[in-house]
Amino acid sequence: MRAAVFEGVEHIAVRNLPDPKAGPGDVVVKVEACGLCGSDIRNYHGGLRGGVTGQVMGHEIAGSVVETGPGVERYRVGDRVAVAPDVSCGSCFYCRRGWVNLCVDHRMIGTHWPGGFAEYLYLPPVILAHGMVHHLPDGLSFDHAALSEPASSVLAAQENAGVGLRDTVLVIGDGPIGCLHLEVARARGAARVIMVGLARLEQAGPFRPDYLIDAARQDPVAEVKRVTQGLGADVAIVATAVAKTQAQAVEAVRKRGRVILFGGLPKNDPSTTLNANLVHYGEISVVGAFSYPAWMHQRALEVIASGRIDASKYFNLTVGLDGIVEGIQAAESGRALKVLVKPWQKQ
Repeated sequence: MRAAVFEGVEHIAVRNLPDPKAGPGDVVVKVEACGLCGSDIRNYHGGLRGGVTGQVMGHEIAGSVVETGPGVERYRVGDRVAVAPDVSCGSCFYCRRGWVNLCVDHRMIGTHWPGGFAEYLYLPPVILAHGMVHHLPDGLSFDHAALSEPASSVLAAQENAGVGLRDTVLVIGDGPIGCLHLEVARARGAARVIMVGLARLEQAGPFRPDYLIDAARQDPVAEVKRVTQGLGADVAIVATAVAKTQAQAVEAVRKRGRVILFGGLPKNDPSTTLNANLVHYGEISVVGAFSYPAWMHQRALEVIASGRIDASKYFNLTVGLDGIVEGIQAAESGRALKVLVKPWQKQ
């Protein structure tokens, strides 16, 4: 099979690798679509965890089952599936409480196992038992199903923060994650959504935020206070990896408002500075958001299939394996909102 192999920092090469074979308990999936994630881009520039090379990245995967090994009962050849990357141990303190996303032995497809930037994907028993491999709802395309992985994280974050009816929601970040937060907030009944952006303002326009703030020309906090008559947003979601936006979120919410830190900061500079007095005297809740449980991935597929998340708006560049670096450059420059990799597509 052909696969895009990460061979070192800023070096991806398409190689011919042996086709995976299904042994006892295994499943092999033909990859039809795989989204390019921001973490793929960060890994391309900064390297994989532990300095690993020779790995196939890609973890927003949709495809069809082409082979099952002895003992596999849940999946059959021809099944259409979406594969999310997270694999938990199932037995640690967090897993026993249902917080599998916080597993102490958390592993991922695309980092610990070969990922979806390849024609085929091998799924061993541990992934089938403790990972997330879900059947697609009828009528949902492979391309749209590839959005289910990031959508799962967004759904889980807003569920945990209680985003709901009548909320004024501030989304800081105009990339695909910010746009997903906008759509999910609307689906959950938010009264209005304010978006702060910079690089992709034009591409965020079709998602129709109630207010669109250009951080290059406007003061985001002042603008939020203006459109909320001085009160502030009920909820602020930070969907970008820029430290100062976390401080802005705290300043932009009302008293007893909620701040969701969705975007992680660079590992070599993870610190931020917040106005702690605003948090203290205003009783502001600041919560982290990372990944999701397996049932949320299934829900994401259902929400996309229902049209409440319009997946057709996101992928505006499709590339084959030979075009992944081009896709990374397009995403970084803002020319593409989100890039879809189709391993069987010829450049």
